[in-house]
Amino acid sequence: MSIDFETETGGPSPSDLAAIEAEWPRIESDLAELDAEIEALYAADRRPDELDWRRKRRSEARLTRTAVRPTLSGSELRPAA
Repeated sequence: MSIDFETETGGPSPSDLAAIEAEWPRIESDLAELDAEIEALYAADRRPDELDWRRKRRSEARLTRTAVRPTLSGSELRPAA
């Protein structure tokens, strides 16, 4: 995804914002996976408990659900409000 910033306002165009919005579920799931990985690293100093494993499974499931969603093409993106 390339972002073309409007020269007049210095910000992203409505189509750029729509593309970011379309990708946001995947970004959130990637962040959740990263959080789970960080928790696992912290848990390395102690034995992982059930909550650690639950976080990891939840983040992996979320990542899988967003990975199988169809990607919207530019014509299907709705303009940002």
